[in-house]
Amino acid sequence: MNVQLSELKNNILADGKIDTEEVSAIQDVLFADGEIDQEEADFLFELNNAVSGNSNDPSWQSLFVEAIAGFLLNDATTRNEIDITEAEWLLEKLQGDGQIDATEKALLARLATQATTMPESLRAFIQANS
Repeated sequence: MNVQLSELKNNILADGKIDTEEVSAIQDVLFADGEIDQEEADFLFELNNAVSGNSNDPSWQSLFVEAIAGFLLNDATTRNEIDITEAEWLLEKLQGDGQIDATEKALLARLATQATTMPESLRAFIQANS
């Protein structure tokens, strides 16, 4: 993880929740170049797993969903599609902590309505966790 993301993560997790100012700081770092890359998407899942169930600012969920959906759906090769590699990555991230929290359910709902295609394994997972 790059130094900027690592420092940001440590600062955010010091109190175990994500507040409005921290959401703004995350946005500034992640969207500085206009896109979310693999490292940044992994970072978001790490943060979400660490603060799941805590009293996070509602803007955290919005940022998480927007960023991860953008990462999966706005790539150059499979625009609005989730390919098998992306689906495998997503399923690994979602199942990594053994629970699907409200933020992750919101992501699944967004993907269900915005993705034009996705592997059946992901579609079944979304249906089972809706």
